[in-house]
Amino acid sequence: MGAVSRLRFTSLRLRLVVVFGLVALTAAVSASGIAYWLNREAVLTRTQDAVLRDFQQEMQNRAGALPVHPTQDELQRTAWQMAGSSQRFSVLLVGEDTNGKTVYGNSGGLSGFALDDVPTSLRKAVDRQQKVTESNTSAYHLYWQRVVDHGTPYLVAGTRLIGGGPTGYMMKSLEPEAKDLNSLAWSLGIATGLALIGSALLAQAAATTVLKPVHRLGVAARRLGEGKLDTRLRVSGTDELADLSRTFNDAAEALEKRVDDMAARDEASRRFVADMSHELRTPLTAITAVTEILEEELEAESGSMDPMIEPAVRLVVSETRRLNDLVENLMEVTRFDAGTARLVLDDVDLADQITACIDARAWLDAVDLDAERGIHARLDPRRLDVILANLIGNALKHGGSPVRVSVRIDGDDLVIAVRDHGPGIPEDVLPHVFDRFYKASASRPRSEGSGLGLSIATENARIHGGSITAANSPEGGAVFTLRLPRDASELAEETKDGGAKDA
Repeated sequence: MGAVSRLRFTSLRLRLVVVFGLVALTAAVSASGIAYWLNREAVLTRTQDAVLRDFQQEMQNRAGALPVHPTQDELQRTAWQMAGSSQRFSVLLVGEDTNGKTVYGNSGGLSGFALDDVPTSLRKAVDRQQKVTESNTSAYHLYWQRVVDHGTPYLVAGTRLIGGGPTGYMMKSLEPEAKDLNSLAWSLGIATGLALIGSALLAQAAATTVLKPVHRLGVAARRLGEGKLDTRLRVSGTDELADLSRTFNDAAEALEKRVDDMAARDEASRRFVADMSHELRTPLTAITAVTEILEEELEAESGSMDPMIEPAVRLVVSETRRLNDLVENLMEVTRFDAGTARLVLDDVDLADQITACIDARAWLDAVDLDAERGIHARLDPRRLDVILANLIGNALKHGGSPVRVSVRIDGDDLVIAVRDHGPGIPEDVLPHVFDRFYKASASRPRSEGSGLGLSIATENARIHGGSITAANSPEGGAVFTLRLPRDASELAEETKDGGAKDA
C-alpha cells in the first residue's frame, strides 16, 4: 500500500516520472523519426541513382546500337545483355519491326517483366514528346516511379532513344533496401524504448532527490502541528530547498518563542486571577460575617434597623453575596484553565440527584421533572449539581416557568434537556451563550449573576466527556441539552477537588 500511495496519480513523484517519460519519449521518437527519414531517403536515393544511371548508360550503349526497326530476336538478345549489368535489373524493350509490328524483348527476370507491370502514367510520360528548346535539349526523358507489388517495393523506370529506336523499361527490386530500413526501424524503436526506460529511472532518481527534502519538510510540519515546537530541519546545501528549510526553521523558532511568550503571559494571567481570588477570600470572609449579622437585623421583628439606612444595608448584603459568588466562580475557572480540575466519581441516581438540586434551591413549585427512577450513572455528583443548578436557574431567571427537565437514555449517553417557556434566545445570541462574562442585556433583563455560570457548566460537562448545546424549541422557549456518558471512569482520576456553584 505504501508503494501504491507513493505512486498515486496525484503524487508529485508520479507526475515527475510521467513528465520525464513524455519528454524523453517525444525527444526519442522525434530523433528516431528524423534519423529514419534521413537514412531512408539516403538509402533509396543512393540505390535509385545508381540503378537509373546504369540503366541510362545501358540504353545508350546497347539499345542505341540497335537499328531503328529491330527484330524481336535482336530486342531479346539486347535485353539479356542489359540485364546482366552490375545492378541486376529486369529489362523490357519495345520497338517496331520493318513491317510496323510491335515487338518485345524481355530479359525474363522477375516472373517475366511485361508491359502491364509498368504503370500507365509512367508509360504515358515516357511516350510524351517534348518540345526542344534552349532549356530543354531532349525530346524524351528518363522517368521513374516506385511501386509495391505483393508487399515488395520496386523501382520502375523507362525512356525512349532519341533519334528513333526501341523504348526501354527497367524494374529493380528494392527488397534488400526495405529489409535494411526495417532493421534500422527496429533498432531505432529499441533505442527509443531504452531511452524511455532510462528517462523513467532518471526521473525516479531526480524525484527522490527532490522529494526527499519535501517529505522531510512535510513530516516536520506535521510534528509542528502536533505541538512539537522544537522540531527543526537539518539544512545542507545552498539550493532553493535549503532556503526553504532555513525559512521553516526560522518560522518554527519564531512560533516556538511566540507560543512560549503567550503561555507565560497566560500562566501569569491565571496566576494573577487565582492569587487575586485567594486574597479576596480573606476580607470577604469577614465582610460576609458582618453582612450575615446585618441580614439578621433586617429580619428581626424588633425593628431596630433605622428605616433610613435599611435600603443601603440590603444593597450591601446583596452585593456582598454576589461578590462572594464571583470570587468562587473565578477560582473554579482558574482550575479549569490550569487543567487541575478533576472528577470525584460516584454512582448517581439521576432522578434523586435532580430532585435534590431543585429542592435545595426551593424550585420545586417552578420545575416539572420527567425522569424515571432507577437511571444510574457514574458521575461527579458535585459537578453535576453545578451543571443542573446553572441550567435550571438560568431557565427560571431568563425564561419563564414552568421549567421542564427531562431525562432519557441514548445508547451509552445520558441526555438531560432543560426547557423554559420564555421568549427564547435571539439567533445572534445563541453562538455566545456559553462565552465567559457574556450577557444578552439587549434582549433579557439585567442579570445578577457573574456571566460565568453557563461557561462553568460547559467546562464541567466537558471534563466528564460530554457537552451542552443551546437551541430554541419549536413550541417556544429555550432548550439546553446536556449530554454525558453514563460512565466517566475512563476520563477521570478520582481526586478531591473543590468547586463553586452559580445558580
